[in-house]
Amino acid sequence: MRTIGVSASALVVFLSAAMAASCSTAGGSADAGAGGGAAAGGRAAGRGGARGAGAPVPVMSVKAEARSVPLVIPAVGTVEAIASAQIRAQVTGQLTAVHFREGQDVQQGQPLFSLDARTPKAALAQAEAVLARDTASLKNAQSQQQRTDTLLERGIISKDQADSQRASSAALAATVEADKAAIETARLNVQYAEITAPISGRTGALGNHVGDMVRANDTLPLVIVNQVTPIYVTFSVPGRFLPEIRKFQAERPLAVGATVGPLIERGVVTFIDNAIDTTTGTIRLRATFANAVAKLWPGSFVQVTLELTTEAAAVVVPAVAIQASQDGQYVFVIKPDRTVEMRTVHVARQQGDLAVMADGLAAGEEVVTDGHLRLTPGAKVVTK
Repeated sequence: MRTIGVSASALVVFLSAAMAASCSTAGGSADAGAGGGAAAGGRAAGRGGARGAGAPVPVMSVKAEARSVPLVIPAVGTVEAIASAQIRAQVTGQLTAVHFREGQDVQQGQPLFSLDARTPKAALAQAEAVLARDTASLKNAQSQQQRTDTLLERGIISKDQADSQRASSAALAATVEADKAAIETARLNVQYAEITAPISGRTGALGNHVGDMVRANDTLPLVIVNQVTPIYVTFSVPGRFLPEIRKFQAERPLAVGATVGPLIERGVVTFIDNAIDTTTGTIRLRATFANAVAKLWPGSFVQVTLELTTEAAAVVVPAVAIQASQDGQYVFVIKPDRTVEMRTVHVARQQGDLAVMADGLAAGEEVVTDGHLRLTPGAKVVTK
């Protein structure tokens, strides 16, 4: 039994030693592998850094220019007719003729409609007959008054009888005047049977057709005539521009451009509202356009540019050259040695695809327009 116990203890000691040796060998191998990998990575990185160091960055660039740039305010305008006339009949009658086509241009005074004039003509004839009757009665009353006055002077009749005759004559005279007024009304009604254009313009859709019974001052107009040459464009701009608008308007009429498809119609500001809209903070303006070829149409919306003035020798660059950061706007300026400088700039406004510079950039300086993401201050560049 003693011999067996000794052998078991020796076996335990031997196994423990073997396990420790195995763990030590594995750890050493792992450390060596990691160290070798790090060394290999360092060599690779070193080779990569050696290849990338000093390589110029390809960019696109343009030089800042000094040019005359108009100071404009963009807006959306509504085209409005200068005058719009709703044509309604002034007498009741049957519509007998239409003297124009829908959508036709008409001139002031041109015949538009004809109504059945037989009724107003008959009324005119009746009024003339009544006038003739009352005129004859007046003449008779005046003769009677002359005789009455003579008899009164001789004392044959009383003063009351003479006064009664004078009153009768005066009443008939007033009746004759009323008859004359009735004749003028009847003549007007005859004229109203022929309806003419009160303004020059373009006609719209017909509200009535031949054969319809037309009533005087009906709710639905017979037609609407809009004057389209010249024409108005009404638009609103932010109220903060009002001082500049008034300043330049005092110097000269402000020009306005209205974009109609590929064309730009030109007009001038003819009205500035007397108050700023407190709801929107905008001021309403109206421009007048000649509209000689009728490109502007009432009710349509157009893009409007209000031209305040022209700024001479303004420094401009493409808007894509302007970059933004937490510290503000900046550009990458390419120096003569083909390295870039990150420079803070201030943009006065954007005019189309150009940025008008307030300061920070001079005419002739070259700025990067593409390739910003790979640039850092001092980096070398090459222009594509």
